[in-house]
Amino acid sequence: MDLTKAKIQQATRLLEEMNIDAWALFERETSVQKDPTHDLVVGLEAVWNSLFLYTRRGEAIALVGNFDADGFSRSGRFTRVQSYVKGAGDDIRKLLGEIDPRTLALNFSTDNPSSDGLTHGMFLVLQSYLAGTPYMDRVISAQEFTGKLRSRKLPEEIARVERAAVAATEAWTRAQGQIQIGMTEQEIAAIVETEIRAGGGTPSFDTIVNAGSKTNPGHGLPTDARLEPGDLLHVDFGVRIDEYCSDLQRLVYFRRSGETERSAELMKAFATVRSIIEETGKAALPGTRGFEVDALARQILRDNGYPEYEHALGHQLGRSVHDGGAILGPQWERYGNTPKIPLEAGNVFTLELEIMLPDIGCVGLEEDMVVTDQGAKFLCPRQTELSVR
Repeated sequence: MDLTKAKIQQATRLLEEMNIDAWALFERETSVQKDPTHDLVVGLEAVWNSLFLYTRRGEAIALVGNFDADGFSRSGRFTRVQSYVKGAGDDIRKLLGEIDPRTLALNFSTDNPSSDGLTHGMFLVLQSYLAGTPYMDRVISAQEFTGKLRSRKLPEEIARVERAAVAATEAWTRAQGQIQIGMTEQEIAAIVETEIRAGGGTPSFDTIVNAGSKTNPGHGLPTDARLEPGDLLHVDFGVRIDEYCSDLQRLVYFRRSGETERSAELMKAFATVRSIIEETGKAALPGTRGFEVDALARQILRDNGYPEYEHALGHQLGRSVHDGGAILGPQWERYGNTPKIPLEAGNVFTLELEIMLPDIGCVGLEEDMVVTDQGAKFLCPRQTELSVR
């Protein structure tokens, strides 16, 4: 199927649902910089100033430079393709005069980077084009609209994330048997990424490796720290397949010489993290707000005597690892309105958290799931037991 065309059709239906007359992307030189929704509803590169206009009446109009027009026409994605030679301003004014939208949604947002694709420069250009018309006064932020468009995954989108999650699990199964005491974090990451590529995917982000407590989890690159006996190996990785992403965390404990029993401290922390993922998965129901799911995780941590994690419990997955829309997170300033957005069936999230143990490492797990009327449906086999080597 042409997934881009299917998302265009979904976009026009969503405009009608949300009582928005028109939504536009205004871009140029998309090989250099493109709107985060470009691949979702355009999918072809544009060179000169280009307007992609979608309406609640079902229209999808591409106004592009003359040398770009043939490719857009051949794609079959647009109900109309118009081209220009000298400049787009007159054609944009005429097009908006014809459509005459009462509301014109543009991609700017203070809360959601996936809805913030209109650059300041292109905003100024559009403003100059529309001087003397009523249309700049009718502009609204598209952040709620694009959040829903990205978040409401079509069945094919969910299937693609699921394939990426399964591929990540299979790559991890192949990789973990190759990991040995004495390897550096960098060497371990290379093994994981080699197996990801061997399975037909690419890493969806740079693999994160923590060899025991020698390095901190987060978004840093692997170091030359070496895996030693008594370390808990923590790996955060993902796969991109067919343009969609997965994101998992997995654990392996490497025993000290003569060690026959795993520490009670480690096993309690692992069981707590595993339980939180189970319980928050059950709570991730349509209509629930993200901060409510996150609050449950924090309450279970406190009840078990652990400090809270310093991030959101989960983010959405799709074409991007952080795919925008609602998050499962606290009502902190850095997350804006996103934790308050109600969940919907078909939203795809991670569930992730960690407990830090001194001299052992990061007890962190991450799973990928889709929201259903019964709660979370996990998209690949979970890690429910601590692997020990």
